[in-house]
Amino acid sequence: MSAMFRITLPDGSVREVAPGTTPADVAAAIGPGLAKAALAARIDGQVRDLSRPFEGDTQLALVTARDEADALELVRHDLAHVMAEAVQHLFPGTQITFGPATDDGFYYDFAPKDRPFTDEDLPAIEAEMRAIIARNEPFLREVWTRQQLIDRWTEQGETFKAEWAAELPEGEELTIYRQGEWLDMCRGPHMVSTGKLDPAAFKLTRVSGAYWRGDQKNAMLSRIYGTGWLNKKQLDQHLFRLEEAAKRDHRKIGQEMDLFHLQSEAQGSVFWHPNGFVLWRQLEAYMRRRLDAADYAEVKTPQLMDAKQWEQSGHWGKYRENMFVVPDEIPNVEDEGAVLSGEGDLMALKPMNCPAHVLIFKQGIKSYRDLPIRMAEFGCCHRNEPHGALHGIMRVRQFTQDDAHIFVREDQLVEEVRKFCELLDSVYKHLGFEDYAVKLALRPEKRFGDDAMWDKAEAELREAVMQSTLSDTIKDKFEELPGEGAFYAPKLEFHLTDAIGRTWQVGTIQSDRVLPERLDASYVGADGERHRPVMLHRAILGTFERFIGILIEHHAGRFPLWLAPVQVVVATIVSDADDYALKVAADLRKAGMRVETDLRNEKINYKVREHSLAKVPLLFVVGKREADEGTVAIRRLGSQGQEMMSLDDAAARVAVEARAPDM
Repeated sequence: MSAMFRITLPDGSVREVAPGTTPADVAAAIGPGLAKAALAARIDGQVRDLSRPFEGDTQLALVTARDEADALELVRHDLAHVMAEAVQHLFPGTQITFGPATDDGFYYDFAPKDRPFTDEDLPAIEAEMRAIIARNEPFLREVWTRQQLIDRWTEQGETFKAEWAAELPEGEELTIYRQGEWLDMCRGPHMVSTGKLDPAAFKLTRVSGAYWRGDQKNAMLSRIYGTGWLNKKQLDQHLFRLEEAAKRDHRKIGQEMDLFHLQSEAQGSVFWHPNGFVLWRQLEAYMRRRLDAADYAEVKTPQLMDAKQWEQSGHWGKYRENMFVVPDEIPNVEDEGAVLSGEGDLMALKPMNCPAHVLIFKQGIKSYRDLPIRMAEFGCCHRNEPHGALHGIMRVRQFTQDDAHIFVREDQLVEEVRKFCELLDSVYKHLGFEDYAVKLALRPEKRFGDDAMWDKAEAELREAVMQSTLSDTIKDKFEELPGEGAFYAPKLEFHLTDAIGRTWQVGTIQSDRVLPERLDASYVGADGERHRPVMLHRAILGTFERFIGILIEHHAGRFPLWLAPVQVVVATIVSDADDYALKVAADLRKAGMRVETDLRNEKINYKVREHSLAKVPLLFVVGKREADEGTVAIRRLGSQGQEMMSLDDAAARVAVEARAPDM
């Protein structure tokens, strides 16, 4: 008789089972409720199919819908396979490529036989998917050889899959998953059957183009996106968030409020209009006041630096593909011959500010008494992002960081990180973000420095968060992210939650002992010897462009009064009040307000509606009576009523309301 396997459950109990036993068998032995609820198994920490037999002594945890992250991953993976089968059934001759799960759903790339797919095809595909779910087809895992895969795909006319299979390694275990007659190459895992999916908990959302293997030289495919959830309630909540997100889209609101525009002549760079740049300047002035109060020194460094500097810092080897490289030569202006000779030395537009800040630090001898040195720069940087990755002002090629680097002694590090966390907390609250999460990104597999250095750096960041005055709610959510640190340093990440529940990673602080070493930065210690400072790379907003995009969507364009590009519009009811409206505007400007007037010969209801759509916070309505009495009727954005007040009182009140929160 074969030796029994010992299966250890989460409560510490042990069951002995015969070879060939599956996690589904264990679930059934525990009870019918668990057998029905189980979706997959976690075997020694790895999620696997319920029907896959144990291979030895094992730690077993059964995955149910309560394990939401694992369950959603399974559901979305299953739905991708179901969608691919539905598409191939409805559109014979369509070739399949790949179909992964995503953060909120799934997609699959197809090579249609006759024409690209369109959004009009989606309802029929959804209906076919529900039919496949209703058939409750088991997901069956099979191990195949590479040659079997190549033969299968070649026989079926699946040229893309055959190409991929031919590149798979010889000795690796290769698996396919089958549901009924349909199958695909897949590592798994999957749930027991299609019937475990809720037919009311998914929706296909859109169709787009995608290049085979992400290379624009290759064939264009049709990518179908879907969103998938555990139940209809989750789906409805997600669709509501999508609807809200569409209403809040920063590109749409940016156009409505005349804040900025983008165009192909400057891919990934923003044209800021007067209203948008007012918003920028208010945010920048606020941040500058906060930095001044926190004893930062502001600097300005060059846009263009020699490639040798980037080689020394280590960025040339690890980051060059994201840099704009510029030859250091005068271009040929004659009609004949190449514009550039190709013989000039190389320079690069800076993708970040840190090496330049080290060069400033190195000017003159620094003493241990000079530290910490807090060096800030609203530095304009460039990164060569692919065109397809650009997204409004959220992901751009030219951007300005609220960047700073703090040079500290070892004994100052925890205290400086603590102060930074508290400054950041205050800034976020002033900007309307009460809820955020702090995450510690730990050492990646490929990194500079030894384990002792990483142990110390990670422990310091952890300690700084816990010593800070951040709320218990935020500390309770503190999370660690294995393997997600930079190649030179661990980092704290700060993830904002916006008004509709989306999260945005914005602030960061990294503890770096590598760059000061590479660029030979040092200070003279109390012992008279040279020592390396630790360099803290930190940002609160991240980049102005992206943070303004987040602000637009968080507030849906209804900015706090101190940030609003136009704070007050003075609108007339009759032309007899024009002169008084101009006096009201002048008095408000003297009080420091940003004011416009609307003297058009239009009905007041039309003016109210138009300025409400433009998200103007305050409308001062004046007619003949207000002009005679020296009063104004105040309408606030989002309110139906109005408040009558003397002009002097109104100007004094709104001037106080419009103060920035740090003032």
